Amino acid sequence: MRIGDLSAATGASARSLRYYEEQGLLASDRSAGGQRHYPDDAVERVALIQSLLRAGLNSTTIHDVMPCITDEAIRTPWLAARLRDELARVEEQIEALHRTREILAGLVDEYAVS
Repeated sequence: MRIGDLSAATGASARSLRYYEEQGLLASDRSAGGQRHYPDDAVERVALIQSLLRAGLNSTTIHDVMPCITDEAIRTPWLAARLRDELARVEEQIEALHRTREILAGLVDEYAVS
């Protein structure tokens, strides 16, 4: 399928699909005219990439963990440890945002004009 078809099937922009390809997350073949052609399973792969991005993983981390996620035969304890590390990172960000919110709420209480 061509990039426009994959974009329509996944909701990902053509620009995002090209970015995924640049990052080594998605592969395509090229026609003689240089058009990208993706395999049918690219729809599922893009859905997985989007899910991992929504989970807060960056493209480098996705590139690292993708083989272990897509192939159960090579799933190792390393994958669980890596995902736990990412979860800890996100939890630290949430805690930092809570602290920031408390400070900002205090400033609103102190300086807001009624």
